[in-house]
Amino acid sequence: MAGPRMALPTQLVLHTMLREPAQELYGLEICAAAGLPSGTIHPILARLEKAGWLRSRWEEADPAQAGRPRRRYYRLDPDGLENARDALHRAETSARALTRLRPGLTGDAR
Repeated sequence: MAGPRMALPTQLVLHTMLREPAQELYGLEICAAAGLPSGTIHPILARLEKAGWLRSRWEEADPAQAGRPRRRYYRLDPDGLENARDALHRAETSARALTRLRPGLTGDAR
């Protein structure tokens, strides 16, 4: 399964979403939890949604009453949950193998 590219920011977003996979999170919550800026987060969320890993919805709150713009909430799709776990496992396995083969690449001098 191809799926989105597993760059470190994508991995951080997926780790955030997997902490409580049934919970919906809005963009700025994901930014804070992943430690990434919104300019990085939103393109990742769009790619994950396009790949079918995430579902999103706009909240129904009235921006005037809420005193803020509407939020877009994201959660992992059931298939996306498995895809995310598999992709992260593969990425972590690859990183461990690379560290063993080339310890100097990660700053690990073992």
